[in-house]
Amino acid sequence: MSFKVAVVGATGNVGREMLNILEERGFPVSEVVALASRRSQGTEVSFGDRTLKVKTLDQYDFSDTDICIMSAGGNVSKEWSPKIGKQGCVVIDNSSAFRYDQDVPLIVPEVNPDAISLFSRKNIIANPNCSTAQLVVALKPLHDFATIKRVVVATYQSVSGAGKEGMDELFTQTRAVFVADQVDVKKFTKRIAFNVIPHIDVFLDDGFTKEEWKMVAETKKMLDPKIKLTATCVRVPVFIGHSEAVNIEFEKPITADEARDILREAPGCQVLDKREDGGYITPLESAGEDATFISRIREDSTIDNGLSMWIVADNLRKGAALNAVQIAELLVERGLIQPKKKAA
Repeated sequence: MSFKVAVVGATGNVGREMLNILEERGFPVSEVVALASRRSQGTEVSFGDRTLKVKTLDQYDFSDTDICIMSAGGNVSKEWSPKIGKQGCVVIDNSSAFRYDQDVPLIVPEVNPDAISLFSRKNIIANPNCSTAQLVVALKPLHDFATIKRVVVATYQSVSGAGKEGMDELFTQTRAVFVADQVDVKKFTKRIAFNVIPHIDVFLDDGFTKEEWKMVAETKKMLDPKIKLTATCVRVPVFIGHSEAVNIEFEKPITADEARDILREAPGCQVLDKREDGGYITPLESAGEDATFISRIREDSTIDNGLSMWIVADNLRKGAALNAVQIAELLVERGLIQPKKKAA
């Protein structure tokens, strides 16, 4: 079986990565269609050794398309995902538009694959926030072993999480610093070059930002509503790769050695944890990799049953594009969709 797949937002960072990963992983496609807004019509994007010409979303008929991977932002998704779903095309949405809708499953395949069966309610499946995706991949096997009570996380999020504009701003500001030019601030609230900004997304009434709220709500929805979580989300001058310093309190005893053994066997996880110079992962090494990397695993003596660890992943891949493609693979593996067009 092979499927007709549309990628919406195909000219963006994540959209291009989605096309790359579909090809890399050999997803069974009969046809791939690149879609974007009217201003991108005719732009060329790569799919393996082929070149696709971008078509416009608002003029495309989804009635013969099996899967739509959506990476065009929340407003576009809110308008288009329900329309596309009603045409019998399953939408895998990378925005926050439907993550908290009880009729839309929020899926990380290594964490809650069985929830995918709920997709038929609206023909929409939500992809989690990039910082949440890598966190729950590491938390899930530990939660199964010792039951997590509370998580405290500080993120170190790369500028690619803010799209091409974020990456461009880090590049131009860094160059301006070196040549003593004026440093212009456009995308971020403060200068990002040689700086860190403790502010991602909008502020809420309680003083947390929406990015921090997302991590709480999404972890509860995918992993366990009883888990207490608090987050501080920080933008750092790194191009690709989100890092997280995570402190976990468990109900049952768990040692650092047990955690290492569990995580080494867990799907999607890779442990790199040597207590020596360089015996840990950084975002630079995670770029282009599929795994969620875990380092610095150690016991926290300030609480009963506590561990601290360092979690890193490529936010454009596991945090977005890879997870979306894995969701599509899960649909196919479980026989939850059939191609509308039968192979000749």
